[in-house]
Order: sequence, then structure tokens, then C-alpha cells
Amino acid sequence: MSLHPTTATVIDLFAMHGSSEYGGENVTQEEHALQCAELAAADGAPATLVAAALLHDIGHLLHDLPADAPERGIDDLHEALGGRWLESRFVPAVTEPVRLHVAAKRYLCATEPAYEAALSEPSRVSLGLQGGPFTPDEVAEFEMNPFWRDALRLRRWDDTGKVDGLETRLVTEFADVLDACVLPEAE
Repeated sequence: MSLHPTTATVIDLFAMHGSSEYGGENVTQEEHALQCAELAAADGAPATLVAAALLHDIGHLLHDLPADAPERGIDDLHEALGGRWLESRFVPAVTEPVRLHVAAKRYLCATEPAYEAALSEPSRVSLGLQGGPFTPDEVAEFEMNPFWRDALRLRRWDDTGKVDGLETRLVTEFADVLDACVLPEAE
């Protein structure tokens, strides 16, 4: 099977950095990404959203900050870093939910009273660094983005894709999904 160079680069990033800890959770970056992609696929999401679920934390694979950065009071801004890296490689239906997945957490904390209480402790720590729940104006602005609902779906998979020892497909088994979402001009 011939992979698009962008897909090969993604697979290489997971091979090099995917075994790192996922921010205080009991899974690695790769395990979390794969669980989120599996949840998206099981939910009947389109290929673009399955790809977004797989790639939503790619920013963590691109920086050199320690895994405990949030505990040190550092917001790694992984959603912005990942979004910028992806935008020249993948279609907006992939990159926008990735860019918005942290904002989606802040949105849900502001709009669903029980949501914040259900977050894992590491997710609550990062929420504080990310600005906390949205204000009403931020909620309205978020809802103006055409991909806001996709970002909410992605966020819910992000919240649940943290099961220690769960079996999933390999990153390479999502290559066709990634290939289908690459921008035609991406290299």
C-alpha cells in the first residue's frame, strides 16, 4: 500500500513520540488517540471526524515540553500548535475540530452544569490553564464556527478515550482514513 507522504509523517510522529504519557492519565498519547478514533468510527462519524479524533492531540507530539507541563502551570497550547501543523496538510473538516477541541471543553463547562464535575483530574487542571469555562460571549462566538458541533463530538470522545489496556487498531490501520483527508496540494 502506498501512503501519502503526509500520512507517513503522521505515522512516524506516533512511532517517535506516541509512547509518551498522556498528561497524567493512565494511557499513552498513542493509546488515547487510537481510542478516540475508534470511538468516532463506532459513532458513525465521517472519515474527516475520525481523522480529527486520531489527530486531535498531535500538538503534544510536536513540542518538547515535559509530560507534566500542566502540573507545572504550563499550558502547552497543543490545540493551536496541532491546528497550525495540520492546516497545510489536511482539509478544514479535520483541522477545525482539532483546533477547537479545547474550546469545546470550555464551552461544555459553561453550558452543561454536570460536565465539568465529570472531567478527569488532569483535564480539570488543564481547564484552569486554558481559561476555564467560557463566558456567555465566548459561547456565542464558538457557536458561530461552522465546525463547532463536530468539535463537541470530538471533545466527548476525548473525554472517554482514556481506558488503560483497551485494544484498538494500530495507527497504520487508519492510513486510508488519513489519506482520504489530506489536502490535494499537501506534501
